[in-house]
Amino acid sequence: MARFDDRVALVTGGASGIGKATALRIASEGGAVVIADVQDDAGAAVVAEIEASGAKAAFVHLDVTSEQGWADAVAATVQKFGGLDVLVNNAGIGDTEPLEVTTLATWDKVVAVTQTSVFLGMKAAADALKASGNGSVVNISSMYGIVGSGVSPAYHAAKGAVRLLTKTTALGWAKEGVRVNSVHPGFVDTPILGETDRDMLIAGTPMGRLGRPEEMAALIAFVASDDASFATGAEFVADGGVTAG
Repeated sequence: MARFDDRVALVTGGASGIGKATALRIASEGGAVVIADVQDDAGAAVVAEIEASGAKAAFVHLDVTSEQGWADAVAATVQKFGGLDVLVNNAGIGDTEPLEVTTLATWDKVVAVTQTSVFLGMKAAADALKASGNGSVVNISSMYGIVGSGVSPAYHAAKGAVRLLTKTTALGWAKEGVRVNSVHPGFVDTPILGETDRDMLIAGTPMGRLGRPEEMAALIAFVASDDASFATGAEFVADGGVTAG
C-alpha cells in the first residue's frame, strides 16, 4: 500500500517549483491531489501529467491572500474527492532589498502571500482536516525563517512567522487528530530564484550545490505521511548545511 492511498492533498503553488514536485510525489504514492495556484495553464498541465500517470488530480484557481478564495478551494476539494487529509502551504514570494529602502507596499504584499496565506489556509481547512481523523499540514517556511541574511526583511519576517504559527497551531490541534509541521528549504533551483547569481548561492552552501525540487518534495511527503506520525510542531531543515554553521 502506498503512503497516500485513499488520502487527499491540497498543494498551494502547485503549478511550479517545489509545489509541482510535491504534487507529483504525493500523486505517485497514491494520493489524490488538488493543485491550487494563480497560474491556470501551468496548473492544468500538472493535472494532465498526474492523470496521464493514472493518478487523480484537479486544479483550482486560488489567490492565497483571499479568505473567500480559500473557502471555495477547500469546498471544491471536498466536493471533488470527498475530503481533505493533507494541506501543503507552499505558495510564497520574496523581496531582495535592505530594510531601509523596502516600501510598505512590498512588505504588505510579501507578508500577505507568504505569511497570511498560511493562516488563511489552515483556518479554511481546519474542519475538513479534523474530520479526516488523520490530518497533516506541512507549511513551507525557509532556512531564512530561522536565520537572517541582512536583506529581504519582509521575507525573513514572514517565513519566521510561518515557523511559529506552525508550532502554536500544532499545539492547538495536537489532540484533534491533525499534525502541523514546517519544512525549511535552503537554496533550491526553482523559478523563484529568478536572475539571482546561482554561483554565489552555491558558494554559500556547504554541500556545494543547489537543492532540487524533488529533494524537497521527498521531505515534504515524508513529513505529511504517517512515517512522521509522532512529529508535530517540528521544523525540518534541508539547506545543504547553511544553518549548521
